[in-house]
Amino acid sequence: MPEPKRLDPSQSPRELYGAELRHQREEAGLSQEDLGARMFVSGSFVGQLEAGIRRMQPEYAQLADEILRTDGFFVRNLEAARTSPYRGHFADVVEFEGLAQAIREWAPQVVPGLLQTEAYARAVIRAYDRVLPEEAVGARLAARLVRARVFDHPARPLYWAVLDEGIVRRPVGGPAVMAEQLRHIAAMILRSRVILQVLPLSEGAHAGLDGSLKLMTFDDAPPAVYAQATESGRLLDDPAVVTRCTLTYDLLGAAALSPDASLALIEQAAEEYEHEPRARSHDRNLA
Repeated sequence: MPEPKRLDPSQSPRELYGAELRHQREEAGLSQEDLGARMFVSGSFVGQLEAGIRRMQPEYAQLADEILRTDGFFVRNLEAARTSPYRGHFADVVEFEGLAQAIREWAPQVVPGLLQTEAYARAVIRAYDRVLPEEAVGARLAARLVRARVFDHPARPLYWAVLDEGIVRRPVGGPAVMAEQLRHIAAMILRSRVILQVLPLSEGAHAGLDGSLKLMTFDDAPPAVYAQATESGRLLDDPAVVTRCTLTYDLLGAAALSPDASLALIEQAAEEYEHEPRARSHDRNLA
């Protein structure tokens, strides 16, 4: 396995913790595979801990201290290693997004967080909590936008979303914000970076009426599904649940417009939003 890049410990406590794990491992003369074997995980798992991608779990911190003889350092500093800007129920989901081989998402209400523009995300955050201090809005916004770094890789993860048409028609943030958001989605599609379908309003009852879901598959771990609810969410890997949610997603994809027809709908809606302010100005002049 190639050596991971050197970390900048000034970035976050979590990365500092990972850098210390790497330092102690190297001091002990162990490779990532060696340490992983003793911790009952893969070498790539150790690499992800060292890079700050995975959050350290208590059982692994204890094993690291025992194997590397670090006098309880990793257990004592576990809180820093698990630092996350995301709410408790969602922190592991963001971690899994960065590790996923494929992400399939059903979005019935708003544009998925991974695809949101800054202006759209701000409008959603503000609508959810209208008295939230601006500093807190900025923190939530930054945390949401950083998730899009999963698309920095040219092909991984495979991302496939099904959006309810109501998302396209609801003017979150106003016409200009929606035009920008839809143009961003269209650009991602045209770059062949995402696959997207729109479930038309004319479909009526459909398999996704129970709410949103996110299916994630991995190279070296069982698949997982995240089901979101207000102020809560569930991350599940029970095979029966994953199978049921996979069927739900497949039914939604079968009922949705084709990717090409969906792109055409999104581009048309973006154009309509772009023309809307001018149309209003024209109507006022006529009046």
